[in-house]
Amino acid sequence: MNFDLSEDQTAIREMALDFAREKLAPHALEWDERKHFPIDTLREAAGLGMGGIYIKDDVGGSGLTRLDAALIFDALATGCPTVAAYISIHNMAAWMIDSYGSDEQRRKWLPALCTMEKLASYCLTEPGAGSDAAALRTRAVRDGDHYVLNGQKQFISGAGNPHDFYVVMARTSDDGARGVSTIVVEGGTPGLSFGANEKKMGWNAQPTRAVIFENCRVPVENRIGPEGIGFKIAMAGLDGGRLNIGACSLGGAQAALDKAVAYMGERKAFGKTLAEFQALQFKLADMAIDLEAARTFLWRAASALDGKTPDATRLCAMAKKFATDAGFEIANSALQLHGGYGYLADYGIEKIVRDLRVHQILEGTNEIMRMIVARGLVGR
Repeated sequence: MNFDLSEDQTAIREMALDFAREKLAPHALEWDERKHFPIDTLREAAGLGMGGIYIKDDVGGSGLTRLDAALIFDALATGCPTVAAYISIHNMAAWMIDSYGSDEQRRKWLPALCTMEKLASYCLTEPGAGSDAAALRTRAVRDGDHYVLNGQKQFISGAGNPHDFYVVMARTSDDGARGVSTIVVEGGTPGLSFGANEKKMGWNAQPTRAVIFENCRVPVENRIGPEGIGFKIAMAGLDGGRLNIGACSLGGAQAALDKAVAYMGERKAFGKTLAEFQALQFKLADMAIDLEAARTFLWRAASALDGKTPDATRLCAMAKKFATDAGFEIANSALQLHGGYGYLADYGIEKIVRDLRVHQILEGTNEIMRMIVARGLVGR
C-alpha cells in the first residue's frame, strides 16, 4: 500500500491549509464569541470547489474522492473545526441528492449547492430518535401530487435560513426502517419553521436549531429515489459523514498540538523552557503518535469507501470512533500543557476542546460505532 499523496492530493491539501490559515483561523475566536455563521466565507470556500467536493462535475461539483475530502476537512479544521464540520454536513446532504436523485433533481438543485449560494442541512435526528434513527416519527402523508409533512427534527446544523435546503428523512409507512423516505424541503415552504438557535458548549459558529413541519406541503417530485429507501440513503451518507467528522477532529487536534509545541518553546519554568522537560517531551510525542495513527487509519477507511469494499462501513465506523476519541484527547492534553493559559479564550485551545467534544456524539455516537463493529464480529 502506498501512503504517499499524489501531486494533485498534495496541492488540494495545501490549498485547503492556505484557506484555513488565511480565511478561518484569524476569525475563529470572534465567530465563536459572537455565534456568527460566516456564510460569505463558506461561499469563498465553495469558489475553491469545497461546496461539492465529491459531487459529479456535470452539475458544478469537484468530482473528488473520499480520501481527497478527508484531506480537505482535516486541513480546514486547523483553522476552525466548526466551520469545517458544517461544510462537511453540507457536502453530505448534497451527495445524497447527487447519488440518489434523478438527473432532473440533480440539475435543478446541485449547482446552487456546489456554489453554496444555497446551503443544505441534513434532517434525521428527532427529539425522541437519535441513536435509534429507524424510530423516527416525522410523517409524510401522500395527498395527490404532494406530501404533507408533520413532525420535528432536532439538532439540525445550519438550520434557520429561509432560502436553504433541508434533506429530510420522513416516515411514509409504518414498516420500520423500510418505511422511511427522503424528501427535499426547500426553504420558504409554508409549514416549515425553526426553533431558537441552541445554546451549546461548542460549535458556536454554526447555528443548531429544531426544524419543524406543520402541515408542510411538499411536491412528490421532491422525493429522492422511490419510497422506502430513505433509511438506506441516510446510512450510506453517514459512512462518508463519519470520515469527514473524524477528519475535522484530526485537523483540530493538529492545531492544538501545534499551539502546544509553540507555547512550550516559549514558556519557562524552573529556569528552563517547558520543551526541555523530558516528561513533557514524552507527552508531546504520545500526542503526535496518536494523531499520526488516527490519520493513517482514516485514510485507510476513506480508501475502502472509495473502493466500495465490503468492509467499508465497518472501517468508517472504526475510524470515526478512533479519530474523534484521539482528536479530543490530544486537544485536551494540549490545554493541560498550556496550564492556566489553556483555559483562557484568547489562546484558542479551550475553543478547540469544546468544538471537538461533540464529534464523539454526532454522525452516530461512538457507542453506536462500537455496536457496528461488534455486530460484524459476532454476526448479529
